[in-house]
Amino acid sequence: MTNDPNDHGDQTTPRRALTRRGFLTTMGTGVLTATAASQLAAQAAEAPEVLAADEFAQVALSINGRTHELLVEPRWSLAYVLREVLGLTGTKAGCERGECGSCTVLLDGVPRYACLTLAVEAEGAEIVTVEGLMVGEDLGPVQQAFVEKDGFQCGYCTSGQIMAAEGLLRAQANPDREHIRHGMSGNLCRCGAYPHIVQAVERAAELKRAGGAS
Repeated sequence: MTNDPNDHGDQTTPRRALTRRGFLTTMGTGVLTATAASQLAAQAAEAPEVLAADEFAQVALSINGRTHELLVEPRWSLAYVLREVLGLTGTKAGCERGECGSCTVLLDGVPRYACLTLAVEAEGAEIVTVEGLMVGEDLGPVQQAFVEKDGFQCGYCTSGQIMAAEGLLRAQANPDREHIRHGMSGNLCRCGAYPHIVQAVERAAELKRAGGAS
């Protein structure tokens, strides 16, 4: 046997003891990791399906009392589908950015810009276009009023004006001029036929109260 002070035989370096604090820290990290992973998995499971812009979605649109089953791209506006797919060209494409109102239609009785409404958004709503205001082959009350009061010049904005007026009169049967101006303010007329448009809405209110055009 040697007396070498550096000779420690077969002794190994002792492991570091696991303290209570270390144990709790390790367990806490594990719980947080597991919780975060489960939350991410739940979010992934709940995430709605996202279609690419050029993929087609099947929709059923109720327009003027008829249901149309269509394949549409998610990016297509309601105005585009009405005009280019279904041939309902009474809805006019104007600015296509929600400023002029020429594309106004009714969704569940409320005026909406069709250029700012995606076709897929409109599924489940009752859509009415200017064609849907006809009574058979006869003009509806608002359409007749615009003819009587000469509420147009070039006529391009007229269908949107008529739909805005229809929505206003469905919400308020007897509006005064201030309400009419406010209700029609989202529709522009580049010809400046506003005085006649107001008179046309007043006349339309009379015709509706009397039970229709005459």
